[in-house]
Amino acid sequence: MQPGDRMSPVELRAALSLSSIFGLRMLGMFAILPVFAIYAEGLPGGDNLTLVGIAIGIYGLTQAILQIPFGWWSDRYGRKPVIYVGLAIFAAGSFVAALGVHIYVVILGRLLQGAGAIAAPVMAMTADLTREEHRTKAMALIGSTIGATFALSLVLSPWLNRVIGVPGIFVMTGVLVLAALWVVYAIVPDVPEAPHPAGARAMGQFAAALRDPQLARLNYGVFALHAVLMALFIAVPLDLRAAGLPVDSHWLVYLPVMLGSFVLMLPAILGVARPQRLKAAFVGAIALLLAAQLALPWLAGGAWSIAVSLLAFFTAFNVLEAHLPTLVTRVAPSGGRGTAIGIFTSIQFFGAFFGAAAGGFLYGRWGTAGTVIFNAVLLVIWLMAAAGTRVPAPRSTRVYALPVLDRGQAEGLLARLQAAPGVHDARLASGEHRAVLTVDSDGFDEQNVLKLIGGI
Repeated sequence: MQPGDRMSPVELRAALSLSSIFGLRMLGMFAILPVFAIYAEGLPGGDNLTLVGIAIGIYGLTQAILQIPFGWWSDRYGRKPVIYVGLAIFAAGSFVAALGVHIYVVILGRLLQGAGAIAAPVMAMTADLTREEHRTKAMALIGSTIGATFALSLVLSPWLNRVIGVPGIFVMTGVLVLAALWVVYAIVPDVPEAPHPAGARAMGQFAAALRDPQLARLNYGVFALHAVLMALFIAVPLDLRAAGLPVDSHWLVYLPVMLGSFVLMLPAILGVARPQRLKAAFVGAIALLLAAQLALPWLAGGAWSIAVSLLAFFTAFNVLEAHLPTLVTRVAPSGGRGTAIGIFTSIQFFGAFFGAAAGGFLYGRWGTAGTVIFNAVLLVIWLMAAAGTRVPAPRSTRVYALPVLDRGQAEGLLARLQAAPGVHDARLASGEHRAVLTVDSDGFDEQNVLKLIGGI
C-alpha cells in the first residue's frame, strides 16, 4: 500500500478532533428533541404547537442567517478564531435557554444557540486539512459522529430528562460546548493558510456559488433533509406516546433503530468510490427516505411499527448526511470553499427551522398525515433534482518543492499551474516553499508541471 493510500497523522488528528467538536456541540442539542414537545406542555405558552415547533427550530433560523458570514470570515481571518467566537455564543445561548420560565425565553436561548454558526468553518477546516482522496473519509467520520451523537442523545434523553430535566440538558449543552473550545485550542491542527481578500472577490465567490447548478441541487437537498427530520420529530414523540409507550421508554425504540441504521448504511458509505456507485447510493437513499415517510401513517398505530419506518428513515438519513458535504467540497473551489460551505450549511439550518415550524403547525391541525404530506412533497422534488446530479471524478493531491520565489515569480507560477491540463486547483504555501495541487485522476500531465516549476 502506498503512503498516499492512508490518512496521514495530521489528517487523522484533524478528522477526529473536528468530528468531536460536532459531537460535543450537538449532543445536548439532539437530546431535547425526543422530550421537548412533551416538556413544553408545562411551560406558559407551550400549549401552542406552532410555538413549540419554533422553539425547536429557531436555532436553524439564526444559523441560516449567519453561516454565510461565518464562512466568509473564516476565509478572511482564519478558521480557528471564527470557531472560538461561534462556540462562545452557542454556550451563552444554552445557559439562557436553561433559565426558561416561558416558551419565549426558551425561543430566545435557542436563537442565541443558532448564532454560534460554526458548521461552515469546521467543515471548511476539515477540507483544508485533508487531501481530496481522503476527504470522503473525513466527512463520513463527521457525518457518522453526528449520527452517533444523535443516536446516543435519543437513548440518553429520557434518562437525562428524568434526572436533570430539560433545563439541565441545556446547562449540560453549554458545558460540553466549553469543552469543545478546549479541543479547538489544544488538539485541532492549525491551517497553514493566508487570509483571502474580502470585498469584490468575496462577493464574486458568493455569486459563483449561488449560480452553480450542481451546488444548487446539493443545497436544496440539505434543506429538504433537515426540514423533513425536524418535522418528523414533532410527530414521532407524540405518536409513540399515543401508541402507549411512555416517554421514559422511548429509548427502547430509538436504540435498536439507530444501531440498525448504522449497520445498514455501511455498504452505501464504504463501497462507493466510483462516481456511478456514489450517485446510485445517493439517489437510492433519497428514494428510501421518501418510502419511509409514505409508510409512516400506516405504521403509526404501534410503537414497533413506527420503529420500522424510523429504521428505514435513519439508514437513508445517515447515508445522505455523509455524502452531501463530501459532494459540496468536491464541487466547490478551495479558495471559496468556506463561502460555498457557508451557503450550504445556511440552507441546511434554514431547512431545520422551516421544518420544525411547519411540522408543529401541520401536526397541530392534521396530525401525522399533515406532516407526512409536507415531507413527501419536499422529497419528491429532491428526488427529481438529484437525478441530474453530476458526481465529480476522484481527484488527488500532489505536493512539489519550490525554490525561494519573489512575489512576481510566485504569482506567475501560480497562474501557469492553475491553467495546466488536469489541474483542478493550485495554491502556493510560500512559507514552506511548496506547491499544493489538486489534480484530476485523468488528464494530469506531471511532467508538464515539473517543467513549469523547473523553468522559474
